[in-house]
Amino acid sequence: MHILPPVRPEKSIERLTAILEPIAEQVKVVPRKRITWAYKGRQQMYLFLEGELSILRAQDGLLLVTVYEPHLFGIAEMIQPTQGHILRAETESTILRVDAEQAADLFRKEGAWEDVSALLSYHTAYLIYRDAQVVQQRTYSVIRNHLQEMILLPEEARMRTTILDYIQDRTLLSRSSILNVLSALKQGEYISFKRGGYLLTLGNLPESF
Repeated sequence: MHILPPVRPEKSIERLTAILEPIAEQVKVVPRKRITWAYKGRQQMYLFLEGELSILRAQDGLLLVTVYEPHLFGIAEMIQPTQGHILRAETESTILRVDAEQAADLFRKEGAWEDVSALLSYHTAYLIYRDAQVVQQRTYSVIRNHLQEMILLPEEARMRTTILDYIQDRTLLSRSSILNVLSALKQGEYISFKRGGYLLTLGNLPESF
Protein backbone atom coordinates (compact mmCIF):
# COMPACT_ATOMS: atom_id res chain seq x y z
CA MET A 1 0.00 0.00 0.00
CA HIS A 2 1.31 3.44 -0.95
CA ILE A 3 1.65 5.60 2.17
CA LEU A 4 0.61 9.23 1.70
CA PRO A 5 2.83 12.01 3.05
CA PRO A 6 1.59 14.18 5.94
CA VAL A 7 -0.36 17.34 5.15
CA ARG A 8 1.59 20.60 5.29
CA PRO A 9 0.26 23.03 7.95
CA GLU A 10 -0.11 25.86 5.44
CA LYS A 11 -1.80 28.36 7.75
CA SER A 12 0.79 27.84 10.49
CA ILE A 13 3.62 28.36 8.00
CA GLU A 14 1.97 31.57 6.76
CA ARG A 15 1.50 32.93 10.30
CA LEU A 16 5.05 32.11 11.40
CA THR A 17 6.46 33.63 8.21
CA ALA A 18 4.51 36.85 8.78
CA ILE A 19 5.88 37.08 12.34
CA LEU A 20 9.51 36.60 11.28
CA GLU A 21 9.70 38.56 8.03
CA PRO A 22 10.14 42.00 9.71
CA ILE A 23 13.37 40.90 11.43
CA ALA A 24 14.71 38.65 8.67
CA GLU A 25 17.65 39.26 6.34
CA GLN A 26 17.15 38.25 2.70
CA VAL A 27 19.82 36.04 1.16
CA LYS A 28 20.17 34.91 -2.47
CA VAL A 29 21.64 31.41 -2.66
CA VAL A 30 23.33 29.95 -5.74
CA PRO A 31 22.69 26.35 -6.89
CA ARG A 32 24.43 23.60 -4.84
CA LYS A 33 25.25 26.04 -2.05
CA ARG A 34 25.12 24.38 1.38
CA ILE A 35 23.63 26.33 4.26
CA THR A 36 24.58 25.61 7.86
CA TRP A 37 22.56 26.39 10.96
CA ALA A 38 25.03 28.88 12.44
CA TYR A 39 25.83 32.39 11.21
CA LYS A 40 28.50 34.43 12.98
CA GLY A 41 28.41 31.89 15.79
CA ARG A 42 24.66 32.16 16.39
CA GLN A 43 21.89 29.64 15.68
CA GLN A 44 19.68 30.57 12.73
CA MET A 45 16.26 29.83 11.29
CA TYR A 46 15.55 30.05 7.56
CA LEU A 47 12.42 31.10 5.71
CA PHE A 48 12.50 29.55 2.25
CA LEU A 49 10.63 31.80 -0.20
CA GLU A 50 11.34 30.61 -3.73
CA GLY A 51 13.51 28.20 -5.67
CA GLU A 52 14.30 24.61 -4.71
CA LEU A 53 15.83 23.58 -1.39
CA SER A 54 16.85 20.15 -0.03
CA ILE A 55 17.55 18.82 3.45
CA LEU A 56 20.56 16.49 3.61
CA ARG A 57 21.74 14.22 6.41
CA ALA A 58 24.98 15.81 7.57
CA GLN A 59 26.92 12.59 8.16
CA ASP A 60 26.68 11.22 4.63
CA GLY A 61 24.80 13.72 2.46
CA LEU A 62 21.73 11.46 2.04
CA LEU A 63 18.92 13.58 0.63
CA LEU A 64 15.85 13.48 2.88
CA VAL A 65 13.45 15.84 1.15
CA THR A 66 13.34 18.62 -1.45
CA VAL A 67 10.85 21.48 -1.11
CA TYR A 68 9.48 23.84 -3.74
CA GLU A 69 6.94 25.81 -1.72
CA PRO A 70 7.53 28.47 0.97
CA HIS A 71 8.65 26.81 4.17
CA LEU A 72 10.30 27.45 7.53
CA PHE A 73 13.39 25.51 8.61
CA GLY A 74 15.16 25.44 11.94
CA ILE A 75 12.33 24.81 14.43
CA ALA A 76 13.85 21.59 15.78
CA GLU A 77 17.38 23.00 15.60
CA MET A 78 16.26 26.03 17.60
CA ILE A 79 15.23 23.73 20.47
CA GLN A 80 17.81 20.93 20.02
CA PRO A 81 20.77 22.17 17.96
CA THR A 82 22.17 18.73 17.10
CA GLN A 83 23.49 19.80 13.67
CA GLY A 84 22.34 16.50 12.17
CA HIS A 85 21.05 18.06 8.95
CA ILE A 86 22.08 20.75 6.49
CA LEU A 87 20.28 22.66 3.75
CA ARG A 88 21.31 22.80 0.09
CA ALA A 89 19.94 24.99 -2.68
CA GLU A 90 19.21 22.99 -5.86
CA THR A 91 18.47 26.07 -7.96
CA GLU A 92 18.99 29.79 -7.40
CA SER A 93 16.86 30.38 -4.33
CA THR A 94 15.71 33.17 -2.06
CA ILE A 95 15.72 32.65 1.70
CA LEU A 96 15.33 34.83 4.77
CA ARG A 97 17.78 34.33 7.63
CA VAL A 98 16.61 34.93 11.21
CA ASP A 99 18.47 34.72 14.52
CA ALA A 100 16.89 31.76 16.38
CA GLU A 101 16.83 33.48 19.79
CA GLN A 102 15.06 36.51 18.35
CA ALA A 103 12.61 34.19 16.60
CA ALA A 104 11.83 32.36 19.86
CA ASP A 105 11.22 35.69 21.63
CA LEU A 106 8.78 36.76 18.92
CA PHE A 107 6.95 33.43 19.05
CA ARG A 108 6.43 33.93 22.78
CA LYS A 109 5.26 37.51 22.38
CA GLU A 110 2.84 36.60 19.57
CA GLY A 111 1.56 33.43 21.27
CA ALA A 112 2.60 31.42 18.22
CA TRP A 113 3.79 28.23 19.87
CA GLU A 114 0.74 26.29 18.68
CA ASP A 115 1.81 27.06 15.12
CA VAL A 116 5.39 26.14 16.00
CA SER A 117 4.16 22.80 17.37
CA ALA A 118 2.10 22.17 14.23
CA LEU A 119 5.14 22.68 12.02
CA LEU A 120 7.42 20.62 14.26
CA SER A 121 4.83 17.80 14.26
CA TYR A 122 4.71 17.94 10.47
CA HIS A 123 8.48 17.59 10.23
CA THR A 124 8.44 14.64 12.63
CA ALA A 125 5.61 12.99 10.70
CA TYR A 126 7.49 13.49 7.44
CA LEU A 127 10.56 11.70 8.78
CA ILE A 128 8.35 8.79 9.85
CA TYR A 129 6.75 8.78 6.38
CA ARG A 130 10.16 8.77 4.73
CA ASP A 131 11.39 5.91 6.93
CA ALA A 132 8.32 3.92 5.90
CA GLN A 133 9.38 4.46 2.29
CA VAL A 134 12.88 3.03 2.67
CA VAL A 135 13.52 1.18 5.95
CA GLN A 136 13.24 -2.64 5.78
CA GLN A 137 11.56 -2.45 2.40
CA ARG A 138 12.38 -4.66 -0.58
CA THR A 139 14.34 -2.98 -3.36
CA TYR A 140 11.34 -2.88 -5.68
CA SER A 141 9.11 -1.31 -3.01
CA VAL A 142 11.65 1.44 -2.34
CA ILE A 143 11.95 2.23 -6.05
CA ARG A 144 8.17 2.09 -6.51
CA ASN A 145 7.62 4.52 -3.64
CA HIS A 146 10.12 6.99 -5.04
CA LEU A 147 8.70 6.80 -8.56
CA GLN A 148 5.24 7.58 -7.19
CA GLU A 149 6.74 10.50 -5.30
CA MET A 150 8.70 11.71 -8.31
CA ILE A 151 5.75 11.83 -10.72
CA LEU A 152 4.10 14.38 -8.40
CA LEU A 153 7.00 16.83 -8.81
CA PRO A 154 6.67 19.89 -11.04
CA GLU A 155 7.60 18.95 -14.61
CA GLU A 156 10.51 21.42 -14.57
CA ALA A 157 12.01 19.62 -11.57
CA ARG A 158 11.53 16.17 -13.16
CA MET A 159 13.28 17.29 -16.33
CA ARG A 160 16.27 18.46 -14.28
CA THR A 161 16.80 15.22 -12.34
CA THR A 162 17.15 11.73 -13.79
CA ILE A 163 15.25 8.86 -12.18
CA LEU A 164 18.54 7.21 -11.24
CA ASP A 165 19.95 10.33 -9.56
CA TYR A 166 16.67 11.01 -7.75
CA ILE A 167 16.53 7.55 -6.21
CA GLN A 168 20.25 7.21 -5.50
CA ASP A 169 20.36 10.59 -3.74
CA ARG A 170 17.57 9.47 -1.40
CA THR A 171 18.44 5.82 -0.77
CA LEU A 172 21.40 3.49 -0.38
CA LEU A 173 20.41 1.37 -3.38
CA SER A 174 23.02 0.48 -5.99
CA ARG A 175 22.93 1.81 -9.53
CA SER A 176 22.50 -1.68 -10.99
CA SER A 177 19.54 -2.63 -8.77
CA ILE A 178 17.70 0.57 -9.70
CA LEU A 179 18.38 0.21 -13.42
CA ASN A 180 17.26 -3.44 -13.41
CA VAL A 181 13.88 -2.50 -11.94
CA LEU A 182 13.45 0.47 -14.29
CA SER A 183 14.23 -1.73 -17.29
CA ALA A 184 11.63 -4.30 -16.21
CA LEU A 185 9.00 -1.59 -15.63
CA LYS A 186 9.68 -0.08 -19.03
CA GLN A 187 9.37 -3.46 -20.74
CA GLY A 188 6.06 -3.95 -18.96
CA GLU A 189 4.94 -0.50 -20.20
CA TYR A 190 4.40 0.75 -16.64
CA ILE A 191 6.74 3.69 -17.13
CA SER A 192 8.14 5.91 -19.86
CA PHE A 193 11.14 8.19 -19.77
CA LYS A 194 13.02 10.30 -22.26
CA ARG A 195 16.62 9.81 -23.35
CA GLY A 196 18.90 10.25 -20.36
CA GLY A 197 16.38 8.79 -17.92
CA TYR A 198 13.97 11.67 -17.23
CA LEU A 199 10.54 10.51 -16.04
CA LEU A 200 7.66 11.25 -18.43
CA THR A 201 4.74 9.05 -17.40
CA LEU A 202 3.96 6.54 -14.70
CA GLY A 203 1.20 3.96 -14.83
CA ASN A 204 -0.45 1.97 -12.08
CA LEU A 205 2.58 0.13 -10.70
CA PRO A 206 2.13 -3.40 -9.36
CA GLU A 207 2.54 -3.97 -5.62
CA SER A 208 5.32 -6.46 -6.27
CA PHE A 209 7.53 -7.27 -9.24
